[in-house]
Amino acid sequence: MPGDIPSTDRDKQSFTAALIQTCSGRDVDQNLTEIGAMIRDAAAAGADYIQTPEVTTVIETDAKRMPEVIEPVAGNRALATYQELARELGIWLHIGSMAIALHHNGAGADTPPYANRSFLFTPAGDVAATYDKIHMFDVQISSGQTYRESKRYAPGRASVLVDLPWATLGLTICYDMRFPALYRALAKGGAEVIAVPSSFTVPTGKAHWHALLRARAIESQCFILAAAQAGHHESGRDTYGHSIAISPWGEILSEADGETTGFILAEIDLNEVTKARDRVPSLNNDQLFEITRVQTT
Repeated sequence: MPGDIPSTDRDKQSFTAALIQTCSGRDVDQNLTEIGAMIRDAAAAGADYIQTPEVTTVIETDAKRMPEVIEPVAGNRALATYQELARELGIWLHIGSMAIALHHNGAGADTPPYANRSFLFTPAGDVAATYDKIHMFDVQISSGQTYRESKRYAPGRASVLVDLPWATLGLTICYDMRFPALYRALAKGGAEVIAVPSSFTVPTGKAHWHALLRARAIESQCFILAAAQAGHHESGRDTYGHSIAISPWGEILSEADGETTGFILAEIDLNEVTKARDRVPSLNNDQLFEITRVQTT
């Protein structure tokens, strides 16, 4: 929709972002130990904001085992661990997503039993925001590689913006990146940085990862921060990796490889958002239009 982009006055115009790259397995406690060490290392390297990938806590593809490792919010030991890490380290900790049980094993329910949910913790350890992935990954990449995320996960119904000390952050998850209207809506709503924590397949990653994320950055004129799963997982999945930070002009600021776990850093200067939007004010140049279909036969 046409209109000016909301602006916010802030004392700080830059921050250091860390993107954690993991290869999550099937053991929640082992994953928590490994991700906790990476988060500590990223904080020690000076990160103000730390993002982890999609399904950080566990990657489990066996439907029979999922109820054993996926917990509800109440009493969730992983959430308690992340909360304490954010508080101890004094960081903004963004758990890109984790599976959350919505009701007991789905028994007697008409909706899928889980949500694919992001959690953003403040430096005090409080939950600043959550976001449930809107677009379900229901695809057939090849005859032997089919995904039906909607069978297990209930889609979210609301986009989310969060005001950080330095920027307004839009929350998305992985497959969302194929739906540019969401990113434009977040930008029009005031987003300057958009998070895209991901667990991308290798075939689609090779073909589309960089093109899609650079396009979303250029269209929204926002920084894109995408932490990713990488490598061969215990569950049998293979993920593309290449955690990446992209500027509002579409430039790659920092990128990981396709298999190494750890983290990358990127300096996020919010002045670059203003520069990109001043050079090409496309967010304010929307025009209403109609579609005309011409029949030739």
